[in-house]
Formats: sequence, C-alpha cells, structure tokens
Amino acid sequence: MKPAPQLLTDPFLQLPTENSVRVVWFTEFAGSGHTVTYGEGLQQTATATTTKLSRTREDQKSRVGKQTETEKIYQKPVMRDIWRHEAVVTGLTPGQRIPYQVTSITEASQELNSNQFTLTATPNPQTPLKILLTSDHQLMPMTTANLQKVAETIGQVDAVFLAGDLVNIPDRASEWFDDNRGGAFFPAFQGRGNYQLEKAGVKTTYTGGELIQHAPLFTAIGNHEVMGRFSEESNLNDQFNNPFPRALAQETYQNNAQILNPQNDFNIQQTWLKNNSFNIDTYNEIFTLPQNQLGGKKYYAVTFGDVRLVVLYITNIWRTPSLKADARGRYREKEADINNPDKWGYGQHIFEPITPGSLQYQWLESELTSPEFQQAKYKVVMFHHPPHTLGDNIVPAYTDPVQLIQRDANGEIQGVRYEYPKTQDYIIRDVMPLLEKAKVQLVFYGHSHLWNRFVSPSGMHFLESSNVGNSYGAAYPGNKQRAVPEGYEEDYTAVGDPNGLEPVMPNLSPMFGEDQQPLPYIASNDITVFSILDTATGTVSSYRFDTREAASGVGKFDEFKIGN
Repeated sequence: MKPAPQLLTDPFLQLPTENSVRVVWFTEFAGSGHTVTYGEGLQQTATATTTKLSRTREDQKSRVGKQTETEKIYQKPVMRDIWRHEAVVTGLTPGQRIPYQVTSITEASQELNSNQFTLTATPNPQTPLKILLTSDHQLMPMTTANLQKVAETIGQVDAVFLAGDLVNIPDRASEWFDDNRGGAFFPAFQGRGNYQLEKAGVKTTYTGGELIQHAPLFTAIGNHEVMGRFSEESNLNDQFNNPFPRALAQETYQNNAQILNPQNDFNIQQTWLKNNSFNIDTYNEIFTLPQNQLGGKKYYAVTFGDVRLVVLYITNIWRTPSLKADARGRYREKEADINNPDKWGYGQHIFEPITPGSLQYQWLESELTSPEFQQAKYKVVMFHHPPHTLGDNIVPAYTDPVQLIQRDANGEIQGVRYEYPKTQDYIIRDVMPLLEKAKVQLVFYGHSHLWNRFVSPSGMHFLESSNVGNSYGAAYPGNKQRAVPEGYEEDYTAVGDPNGLEPVMPNLSPMFGEDQQPLPYIASNDITVFSILDTATGTVSSYRFDTREAASGVGKFDEFKIGN
C-alpha cells in the first residue's frame, strides 16, 4: 500500500528584507496549489512558486526508505522527483513577529498543512539578536544532538550563519530530506530528526532543534556543496569525489566542440561543462540567497540588524594526504593512473578564483568600501576554508597546485606529484590584507571539524566552530601531527597553525589534556560545540555538550567581544 502523501520538510526562511521574507518547503508531488497563510488568524495568503530539483538522486549508498545497506535496492543512481515551493510574504514590520503556516494541495485534492511557526522582516539596527554560528553538519553523529541543545539552551535564534558543508553528497536527496538514520539536514534543523546516538552502551535519541522555521538561514559554499563529474552508473560518492578542473574541461570541450555541440547551443555547452567538471546546482536550487551582479549567490553580502555579513566562496576539493601508491591525493596521483590523465585528481584544485583581478576579488574590494559595510556596527566575514586552524585541512596552502611530472630517460611518466607554494596562499596573501584594512572584526569558517580561535596582531578575531558532529583531531603538541610529505620542495606544517598565529585559550572553562594542561581547542567525537553571536553586547559565546552524559547540561566555555 502506497504511503499517504505528506510534506517532505517543514518550511524554512530565506532572504528577509525590511518588509518581506521568503518561505520555502519541499514535497514529493507537484501538487495543484501551494500557499502560505500568515498574520493574525492566518487571514493573509501568499501563493508559492513551484520548481523541480534537477539533479537530486538516490543511489547504491543511499540510506533511504528500506535501503539500509549498500545496493539493497538501488543498483545505480536513480532520479528522485522533488518539488520546491517558495512564497514571498510581504507587508511585514521589523521587530513584529507573526504566525504562519504552509499548505500544499496534492493532485488528488488532499490538503496538507504544516504546524504554525513565526516569521518577521529583517531586523532594524540596534535590535538585539542571537545568531547561531555553525558549520560542517554532514549528517555526522552528534549534529542532531548539537542542534537540539542549541534550541534547549538559547531558545529561538534570530538567524543562522552556516559556514559550509551542509551534507556529504549534495545530489543525494535523502541527505537533505529523509536519511533513514534520522539525521538528514532539514529534519535536524527543524526538530524533526530521529537520530539514535549510542555512548558507553547507552542509547539516546535526539530530534534536533526547531530553528530555521523561525530564523533565516545564510550559508557559505563548502567543498561538500560541490558535485563532481556526472555519471548514470557510478555511485554518487564516486561522482562527488571526481571533480575535474573547469579550465581543463573547457579545453577538452573546445577540442571536440564540433562533435559535442555542432549547433553551438549555449545550454548544451554549459551542461556538458558542468557534467564533466563540477557544479553546485543542487545547492543553488535549494537555497534563495542574496545575489550580486558578478557572482550571483556564490558570494554575497547582506545586512542583518547591526551585522554586515560578507560570504565568500573559498573552498577546494578535499584530497587524501596519503602518499601511498594507490592514493589519488593532495600530493600525488595513483601509480595505476599516471598514463591516464582523465583519471587524475589534479590535487586540491580550487573551485572559484579569489586572486587579484578575479571577479570575486573585485566584488570583495567593492563590498568592503560600500556604505553598507562601512557603517555596520559588526563586520563579519564567513567562508569555508580556514585561514588559521589546528586542524588537518589547512595544509597544504590554499593555492593552485603546481604539477610536477617525473619522467624516465625515455620520457615515460614515472610519477605525478603536486606542490603548493606557501607564499602563494591566496587567503593569507590576498584576502587577509583586504579584511585587515577594512577592519573586519570576525572571520568565521569551518572545514577541519574542531573548535579553536585566534586573534591577529591588529585585533581581528578568527573563529572555527565546526566540532558539531565529529572531529578528526587537532595538530597540537602532545596530541597529533598532520600527515605531511617529507622531502618535497615546499615545507608543510605538521603541528600548529601554519600561518603563524597562536590559538587562544578558552577563557571560561577550557578542557584539559592527559597531562592535565589546558587545551586551546575542542576536537572530540563525544563533545559537541556551538557558538552564538549576541549583537546586544557584541559577545561571541561558545558552548559544549558531552554526549556521554546525556542528562548533563550545556556549559559555556569561551567568550569574547567584537566591535567597539
């Protein structure tokens, strides 16, 4: 018997303005009508625009419905039909929060309603706000517990700033909507999760937090928002892990354009390039974010109360640091692939340029001199890749890989490796001087799955609060070292921040190592962390929760202030 239709998600809020906000939700049916009712007595109505997601699929590795193990149901990727509904609620007044509810009518005229939630316009300056700073959810074990503790500790937040890596595989629909392990992105963020976490033999079920039904979500693109080369056969993990540099794909296209696209159709060209390099289509189709003329919504700026938030597209493909013969890694190609460049990974190549002269750099220069930025009380920049961290993923430098092909006396390829000149780190060399000059107060990022923070000599704060669902440790004396190559031309930092800052010790309640010395980080698979920006005081507070002690409370362990 076919299950009764239902809403695939609760509604969530996007792109607030001084008198409006977008309400978005998803269904697995096109339906005959989708509306938002709002205001006192839900007497006002806004009609939604419906679009269909174009690349969402399930595959051999999905955990959805009755598929609880690989290839139990899906033998190859299969398109999954999902419709997105967006309504613009207008006539709002900043500071006045009103109820709303969404309704979808199925093709069989069945009416489906959400619960009632609340919305409001973008806040005026001087409005006290509590903003969640979070990153790297990825359906990880503690994420649902983390978001539940945010709701229990803080209550209703006013916005969410999410520094990338929302899911693992962006085209796998169930990771967004209904992974059967109970920790998919939207259920966890909407208090509809059902994730069972086992610690020391004790199982605790977490539902997540009812957060984005009431608060707008602002996101940055992480490496897990980028999908690699398209295939109708290989699983989505393999496709995700197989992006190809866009410039090389363009070169291949130009060499074969008469065969691939004899009519020179622009849409065919763009689809081929995306299918043979990388794309962020699913991310773009799910979220409505501020846009600019140069970069669309890949990078953007928005004023929210006293905060000017600048979001950059700073991320690259993650490759393994392994130097083994079978590694298509950061520093080398697989030995078996050295004579087949189509199978090369091309190192940790960057998805969007941010070097001087690039569109993103030009836009950033303009934004940092804009009245909106200059007049903001709090100047916050968010992106994914860390400028300063004790985590693994800051090494090697954020720069274009330098390919070195080793050949024998007969010219045969013997090996392919990559170097990353530290002096050409684009974040440190090009972006940080702009942010320092503009007097940015907080740089927020993720990627390495831990909590640590830094302060530059000028007083600019750096916060990585990505120990949300799991951690891979911290490269710190007495703890672990990064896996870095030896004997290469460049120097790759094994311990500490490679860009020269010392981590700041948590100033309220640090954790302690085995030697009973305080630790300037949290990198734990048992303790989950979240951070809150309180604009009433300019305070950024970080909290931790020990999932091994489910009945215990949440504790604040660090606090600092930004602004004047």
